[in-house]
Amino acid sequence: MNSLETAKANAAAAYNAAADLFDHPANTFWDRFGRETIERLGLQPGQSVLDVCCGSGASAIPAAEAVGREGRVVGIDLAENLLELAWRKAESRGLNQVKFTLGDMMSLEFPEAAFDAVVCVFGIFFVPDMPSAVRELWHRVKPGGKLALTTWGPNFFEPANRVFWESIRSEAPDLHKSFNPWDRISHPDSLAAMLAEVGIEDADISEQAGIHAIDSPEDWWTTLLGSGYRGTIDRLDAVAHGRVREANLRYIRDSRLSGIEANVIYAIATKSDV
Repeated sequence: MNSLETAKANAAAAYNAAADLFDHPANTFWDRFGRETIERLGLQPGQSVLDVCCGSGASAIPAAEAVGREGRVVGIDLAENLLELAWRKAESRGLNQVKFTLGDMMSLEFPEAAFDAVVCVFGIFFVPDMPSAVRELWHRVKPGGKLALTTWGPNFFEPANRVFWESIRSEAPDLHKSFNPWDRISHPDSLAAMLAEVGIEDADISEQAGIHAIDSPEDWWTTLLGSGYRGTIDRLDAVAHGRVREANLRYIRDSRLSGIEANVIYAIATKSDV
């Protein structure tokens, strides 16, 4: 497989596995940042929205609420299990204006200028060629419409993130990563530079510092299993898995850590209607 197909396969496997704990109460950050992304768009009733990498509906559900029954929301994701969660949420809320479908941002089957808003929350960095992915999304935005990208800021999930990767290095050095995909755009300047490659020069980019509460050692492990870390954890053998789990629980317990950094960068770009 080429780098794009490999990235897609890895992301799909990790998040299909993570679906069992993705919406656990310990992982409220998905809904929090998804909803805030939509609030920043200022959607109006009757508008149309495309949400790529929609996960279990953290941004698609509030988008559907904002556009109302006369509007339309399409959520796309590579992970079928997350789409099933999203569909159940929409059905329980009677949100018939949102549909979820399996797909990816590099193979969109929509015409250009088809949506009033296109959204991608915590997803654009999974594609090796981010400018090409953004270009695909930007083409689907109507004149006068908006593109919303949300990504992780610096110090993602620190200080516990460092401890996790150190425990992986100790057990399975071949699985250790010193670089995360979102590191490429974890500062406003690097995000702005990436958007400029696509010709988007005037995006409204803002940082938001935050802390995600860790109420217990088990909560940290649940966060790991209900996120992209799952792709690494599931590749460990049973013995290594147990030792990595214990190392992480012990760190939270001994340090009495009560929260991890959850810094976010929001970018909203408006397409000229001229």
